Amino acid sequence: MTDLTKEDICLFETLYQQILTEKGSLKVLLQTYFGDVRDCYENIIALDFDGIGLDFLEGKRTKELIEKYGFPKEKALFAGLVNGKNIWKCNYEKTLKTLEELKQYAAQIVLSTSCSLLHVPYTLENESSLKEEVKQHFVFAAEKLQELQELGTLTECDDWGRQKEYVDNQKIFARERLFQDAEVNKRVASLSEKDFIRLPERAERQRLQKSVFGLPVLPTTTIGSFPQTREVKKNRSSYRKGDIDKAAYDKQVYAFIRECIEKQEQIGIDVLVHGEYERNDMVEFFGENLSGYVFTERAWVQSYGTRCVKPPIIFGDVKRIAPITVRYSVYAQSLTKKPVKGMLTGPVTILNWSFPREDISLKEMAYQIGIAIRDEVLDLEKAGIRMIQIDEAALKEKLPIRKSDWYSEFNDIIKDIDNMDADVISFEASRSKLTILDAIQESNFETEVGPGVYDIHSPRVPSVEEVVTALKTMLTKIDKEKLWVNPDCGLKTRGFWKQMPV
Repeated sequence: MTDLTKEDICLFETLYQQILTEKGSLKVLLQTYFGDVRDCYENIIALDFDGIGLDFLEGKRTKELIEKYGFPKEKALFAGLVNGKNIWKCNYEKTLKTLEELKQYAAQIVLSTSCSLLHVPYTLENESSLKEEVKQHFVFAAEKLQELQELGTLTECDDWGRQKEYVDNQKIFARERLFQDAEVNKRVASLSEKDFIRLPERAERQRLQKSVFGLPVLPTTTIGSFPQTREVKKNRSSYRKGDIDKAAYDKQVYAFIRECIEKQEQIGIDVLVHGEYERNDMVEFFGENLSGYVFTERAWVQSYGTRCVKPPIIFGDVKRIAPITVRYSVYAQSLTKKPVKGMLTGPVTILNWSFPREDISLKEMAYQIGIAIRDEVLDLEKAGIRMIQIDEAALKEKLPIRKSDWYSEFNDIIKDIDNMDADVISFEASRSKLTILDAIQESNFETEVGPGVYDIHSPRVPSVEEVVTALKTMLTKIDKEKLWVNPDCGLKTRGFWKQMPV
């Protein structure tokens, strides 16, 4: 639920008063999710709904609202207590105790999921490779329905604590979790303020970088990935099926990288990328190379439109076992005198695009993954990679939906990003019509920036005139010494122009 103004609430009441006046003998349920309804709870319970669905998981103040304002005896409370967004078993003890507490406020209670089951895979029955000691902790959509049925049965028992369904459920929560790592926990606990301060300071780094790289004004680069062509996908599929070995797979990957470097040099790009041909997905690839993750065979969920993803699952403590990207980056750099960026997915994006644990905090998981990525950064540096890009495509996805729950305003977030002390930050700007430039200008942003000059998700190729116009607009807000030229995302979803010279 987002923040609502008085006008929003008035419109809501006007619309639903008309609908409810005409409902006749029909039963009308108002279902809410992704948070609480603190702005309009009293307005909702005063309307003639027969049932009201409330989210008790992401709704931080849902229980407080019921305790403070009560709940109409004539209405049914649809209590969202089974998580519709994550894949872990529901703790029956916690859920049943909450239901017991709610009985003093609501006469009719229907146990429900916290939201639609669109966000979780369909069923565990398709997962044959997961070990039982891992699989027992999970429930997908079909299994969540089974949980609802079992919980419903248990609520009708006076001694639900002795029932088999409850006992079996609690045994799982009592067992020691796999993939716990004392070394990882020690490293997180030992983090101090100095670990978050970068040296040398920005001014000194900028002086050194200008001397070492010798880049022109308005340097050009791409974000990272190049088109995942049919040949690239075939190479990956052949390796996964066992038709080719790792040596043959890597030989073809190196050929793709060589072609990618050649294309960029022909075009005249200033800072190159290796194309990321060894990666199936920007998160799954790293998850496969970190301990603490488990992977499914067919646990697909909708990402956007018709695009689906298969999120990895953070099952235990996360640690990097060995270098992940170094040999591919080193090979790419050996092909050119121009700088080739080492390409890493950032810890926030890896966390946000995985199914997270529920037994530790998001902060703890982010630190664990962050340490793993830092280890990779240091190995890239040792191998001679002088420019490293960390992709945080999902940086904003865990921000609270409600603006009132934000820790700061957007301009303050811009300042926090500046204080991260990166040398350059690239971001989406074309789809938002460059509106972020005003915030950058007002905050006296010190980091060099690369606002996307065109939207890579659109199949339409922008004209030279469009790109030039965008750059001219950017130069009215950003000093030319701080402006980079790049698209707003990687080119993975696009194809090669057939007439491009090879």
